[in-house]
Amino acid sequence: MKKEEKTALVAQIAQNLGRASIAVISEYKGIKAGESDDLRRRLRAVQGEFRVAKNTLVRLAIKDTKFEALEPNLGGAVGLLLSYADPVELAKTISSLREFGERFKVRGGVLDGKPLTAAEISALAALPPREVIFAQLLGLLQAPATRLARLLNEPGSALARLLDAASKKQSESGSDDGAAVEAG
Repeated sequence: MKKEEKTALVAQIAQNLGRASIAVISEYKGIKAGESDDLRRRLRAVQGEFRVAKNTLVRLAIKDTKFEALEPNLGGAVGLLLSYADPVELAKTISSLREFGERFKVRGGVLDGKPLTAAEISALAALPPREVIFAQLLGLLQAPATRLARLLNEPGSALARLLDAASKKQSESGSDDGAAVEAG
């Protein structure tokens, strides 16, 4: 590879890292071409990408970026997985690649400048979808307001129940008095 090609590749990886929400380093050994195509197709479905480049070029691309923490995970035959959308979706896609077994292992990653271990990426995959998290958060935010509304309505409701009970008691005692007058 010529120096110009290497420089262009480093610039392209750096540009892609600038758009990425999460980056993951994985080992890949013995993955066949068809399996690699399947891997790339699955990643594209979640707005992700799988790149293979020399470690020195990746080191140059991640230098002085929020993904600089990936550097210790480099070495040997590694691939760079990037997501341009929801990081949870990428983590779920990666965890669904179990059929590759030992041929595809996650070494680590970076999310918002914070290094992640392989176990943390698996935990990220266990999270519910973004919409479910937002719905749960909305429910938590609405709960105090609902309780406050109930608390404010309770004195009025108690008074209404008391007046209703008093009117029923009065109507019952009024009808008993009327029956006693007719009998006498």
